[in-house]
Amino acid sequence: MRRKWLMAWVISLVLIPLLGYSVTADEQDGKGQLVYIVPIEKEVEKGLAAFLKRSVYEAEEAGADHIVFEIDTPGGAVDAAGDIASLFQDIEIPTSAFVINKALSAGSYIALNADEIYMKPIATMGAAGVITSDGNAASQKAQSAWISSMRSAAESNDRDPLYAEAMANKEIDLPEYRAGKGEFLTLDPNEAVEVGYAEGIVEDRVELLSELGLSKATVTETSPTFAENLARFITNPVVVPILLSVASLGFIVELYSPGFGIPGIMGLSSLVLFFYGHTVAGLAGYETIILFVVGLILIVLEFFVPGGILGVIGVGSVVGALFLSSADIGHMALSLAIALMVAIIASVILFKTMGLEKGFLRNIILNDSTSKEKGYVPAVSREELMGAKGVSLTPLRPSGTGDFDGERIDVVTEGSFIPNNSPIEVVKVEGTRVVVRQIKQP
Repeated sequence: MRRKWLMAWVISLVLIPLLGYSVTADEQDGKGQLVYIVPIEKEVEKGLAAFLKRSVYEAEEAGADHIVFEIDTPGGAVDAAGDIASLFQDIEIPTSAFVINKALSAGSYIALNADEIYMKPIATMGAAGVITSDGNAASQKAQSAWISSMRSAAESNDRDPLYAEAMANKEIDLPEYRAGKGEFLTLDPNEAVEVGYAEGIVEDRVELLSELGLSKATVTETSPTFAENLARFITNPVVVPILLSVASLGFIVELYSPGFGIPGIMGLSSLVLFFYGHTVAGLAGYETIILFVVGLILIVLEFFVPGGILGVIGVGSVVGALFLSSADIGHMALSLAIALMVAIIASVILFKTMGLEKGFLRNIILNDSTSKEKGYVPAVSREELMGAKGVSLTPLRPSGTGDFDGERIDVVTEGSFIPNNSPIEVVKVEGTRVVVRQIKQP
């Protein structure tokens, strides 16, 4: 009996470490765990933020154990980057940013909000200066807020905020990293590891998952849908003024075209695309679309109801809907100004070449005239009566009848009363209107 207990004890000493090793090995290679790979590509804008929000939601619903954001972006809109950063801060699942090419400007800010950062050997991160949509430096207030955001992103994951600030502030002097005064800091992979901004350098996704201890984990990769890709394209700051200009040009040309044809369809399609993309991106709600549709209806009714009030309200509704769907009021104002300029130029060109007698305009402009060809005969002027003398046949109060060499003529005085049988003289003739004055007897 004692011998059996001894054998059991020896076996347990051998098997228990092996079992523990097996469990530890499974934990280290991620077997049974789920990893979501989410790409962050092209420019940072509201459409990208909407896609990332959906991807994170799917990962959380699927019970993912880790999310890897593969970053390759030159940057983009600051407000969209702020939305993405807020999304990152709310994720309870461990996250890693994998910079596969470049994480510049807003891209570097997004990467700093991840729990860990890994970079490919050719990747770069930094150069996060703020510029406006016209390519100029942002205001001092905007730059100060952005620098503060960069520092906060670094500090949120225990990174030295100095380098994050140097990415956005040219005044930070770091010549050892090619970022003396007047230059934004851009880190290569080795420098990022050196300053603690990257946990490691990996060649590809396989090596990354191995570094994370997830080499045997199940990998699910997300990608934008067609609608999300379309929304990202439409909400691009460069595309918005083009869409609005095409819409204005289409409607102006449609006014000179018979019926409702290609120009009108082009203009209407541009507006539909604009609101569709902004709705998918989460910028425009149903109330914005309703406001826009009501505005269009009022503008159409203005052509049939006199007064002008419906047209003014309709235009205001459409412009209000455009501003409500925009994330940047200043950029929307600029886009509308460009579209208005295109509409004015098109109107001038079409007016000079086609006049106002084409298309829909012919229905709202009076073209009838009283010409001789249509049977209209103008009244005969009596200019030959100028200076003629006669007698008032009736009292002139101030109008009445006068006798001029036996011809009865309707006359009018300059305002005074003239009794009948008084001598009168013609002092003015305006078409058929004969003005007389009483002749004073000596």
